Amino acid sequence: MTSSLPASPLLHVVLFEPEKAGNVGNVARTCAVLGAELHLIRPFGFHLQDREFRRAVMDYLQGVQLHEYANWTSFQDSLPAPARVFAFSTHASELHTRAGFQRGDYLLFGPESRGLPVWLRDALPKLKLPQPGGGRSLNLAVAAGVAAFEAGRQIEGW
Repeated sequence: MTSSLPASPLLHVVLFEPEKAGNVGNVARTCAVLGAELHLIRPFGFHLQDREFRRAVMDYLQGVQLHEYANWTSFQDSLPAPARVFAFSTHASELHTRAGFQRGDYLLFGPESRGLPVWLRDALPKLKLPQPGGGRSLNLAVAAGVAAFEAGRQIEGW
């Protein structure tokens, strides 16, 4: 029997020190729909057994390859060479639509209350989502969904 699944995931969504169970559950659902892998870097602001996480993720978690890491260093040590990691930040100047995503890229998002730390976002290529209305940033789950679907569109040509 021949599998119709690609040999490698479409992409990887990485959440650095996520704080809200509901957001992570919703990002997991997006990953399940896209065939993306989800990487969670500790510490978390919740437990994976949290009721809010389970409610948000519903039964989609069984369709997600989930990876957990104790810290940034352990995540970084797990990356295959040459992995491409894009940091999403409101401090970036380049739009995500111009990234030229490739299969297997990593999309990195920071914690909801503070975003990625300066030391981390300055070490990586940075992308931003357009927010022409000004004001505050998008919700983490929304931002990850917008970015992941754009990456999928670029990779698969939807």
